[in-house]
Amino acid sequence: MSTTIEKSLESRLQQLKCHFTWNLKEREETVDEFENRVFNKVEFQNSECKATMCNIQAYVNHLRGQNEAALKCLEDAERFIKKQHPDQVEIRSLVTWGNYAWVYYHMGQLSKAQAYLDKVRGVCEKFSSPYRIESPELDCEEGWARLKCTHNQNERVKVCFEKALEKDPKNPEFTSGWAMASYRLDYWPASQDTIGSLQQAIRLSPDHPYLKVLRALKLERMHENQGQKLVEEALRKASGATDVLLSAAKFYYKTNDADRAIQLLTKALERLPNNAYVNYYIGCCYRSKVLGMVHRRETAFNGNQQKFQELTKQAIKYLRKAEETKEMLKSSCSYLARLYATANQYEEANYYFQKEFKKDLSPGLKQLLHLQYGNFQLYQMKCEEKAIHHFMEGVKIRRKTETKGKMIKNLQEIVLRRLSENEFDSEALYILVFLRELNEEGEQAAKKAEKVLDAEKVLDAEKVLDAEKAAPAASSREKDGDE
Repeated sequence: MSTTIEKSLESRLQQLKCHFTWNLKEREETVDEFENRVFNKVEFQNSECKATMCNIQAYVNHLRGQNEAALKCLEDAERFIKKQHPDQVEIRSLVTWGNYAWVYYHMGQLSKAQAYLDKVRGVCEKFSSPYRIESPELDCEEGWARLKCTHNQNERVKVCFEKALEKDPKNPEFTSGWAMASYRLDYWPASQDTIGSLQQAIRLSPDHPYLKVLRALKLERMHENQGQKLVEEALRKASGATDVLLSAAKFYYKTNDADRAIQLLTKALERLPNNAYVNYYIGCCYRSKVLGMVHRRETAFNGNQQKFQELTKQAIKYLRKAEETKEMLKSSCSYLARLYATANQYEEANYYFQKEFKKDLSPGLKQLLHLQYGNFQLYQMKCEEKAIHHFMEGVKIRRKTETKGKMIKNLQEIVLRRLSENEFDSEALYILVFLRELNEEGEQAAKKAEKVLDAEKVLDAEKVLDAEKAAPAASSREKDGDE
C-alpha cells in the first residue's frame, strides 16, 4: 500500500512546474560542476530575483543530500516573494511550493509533500487545472532558472520569456529576461537582434546596470564607439555588483584597457576571493600585458625587464590560483606553461604542459598544444627529437588550420637543415616521407571530394532532364482530361 501511495504521489509531483521537473542539471555533470557553473561564473546574476536564487540554492542543496538546508532556502524564497510581490503571492509561490513537495517526498515525509501538493492544487483549480497552469509569472520563473542553470537551452529560455511577454508585453522583468536570453543567443547558436531587445529592456528598466553593460558589449562587437559611457553609468549605479564588475571588466579587456579591467576584477575578487573564474580573468589580463611587451619587443631593453618580470609573476600568480581552485579551466595550464617558459622556469613549464595534455581537449586545442609544446622543446629545451614528435602528432590531427601549417613549416625547415648537413640523415628522410604521404593523402581527399561533387552535378542534371521529359507527357494528359 505504501509503495502504491508513493508512486501515485510521484506521478502528481511530475506534473508540477518547478526546478525538480525542468531538467536543469546535465546528466554527465557532477553536483560540484553544476553548482560551480550556477553560482561561481557570476553570469546573469539578477539581484532583483532573490526568490529565484533561493529556489536554485534549495535545488542544489537537495542534490547534495542537504534537504534541511534546502528547506531553509525555500523559507527564504517565501519571505522574498511576500516582500517583492505582495499582490501575487499565490502565483509566485507555486514553484517554491512545488520544490517543497519534492524535497519532503525525497525525505520520506509523504504527508508534508501531499500538503504542499494540495496548496498548489488549491491555486491551480481556480484556473481549471489540477497541478499546472499557464501563467506569465511561471514562464518567467522557468526562464530565469534555465538562464541561470543551463548553457545549452538558450532557445527554450527565450521562448519562456516570449510566452510571458505575450500576456504582459510591457513588463520590465519579462523584457529584461528576454533581452538577456537574446544576448546569450547572439553568442551561441544563432545571431539575434540583441541591440533592439536590450534597448527596449533598458527603456522599461532604465536603472538596470547589467543590461547597460550587455548593450555596451554588443556595441563593442559591432565596432561602435558608444559603449564606454554605458559601462561607466552602470558602474556608478552598481559599483559593488559582481556581475556588473565582471562584465565591465570584459568590456575594457576587449577594448585593450587591461589596467582598467584588472582594477574592476580586483574589486570583484574582494567579494569572491576564492572564485576560480575571477582569478583566471585577472591572470589573463596580466598575460595580455606580457604578450604585448613581447610583441613590441620591449623586453629587450633593460629599463623594461623588471616590469616584464613583475607582470609575468602576477599573471602566473592569478592563473595558478585559478587552476588550484578549479582544474579544467580552458587553456589555463598551457597559459601557465608558456608564462613559465618565458620566465625561464622550464621545469614548471613542462609540468603544466603535461597537465594540459591530460585534459579532454578538442582537436583544435590539442593541435595547438602540440605546436606550443613542440616549440618549447625546440627553442627552450633544445630537444629536437621531442619537438619533431609533437609536430608530427599535431599534423596527424585531421584539421586544416593555420596551426597545422606552422607545424608543417617547422618540420620542413628541420628536414632542409639536417639534409644540408647530412644527405643520408635517416630522421630527416623519415620526416620527408611522412610529409610527402601527408601531401598525397590531401590530394587524394581533394580528388575524391571533386568526384563526389561532379557525381552530384550529373545526378542533378539527370533529375532536370527527367523532369523536362515528364512535363510534355503531363501536359498531354491534362489536355486529354480537358477534352
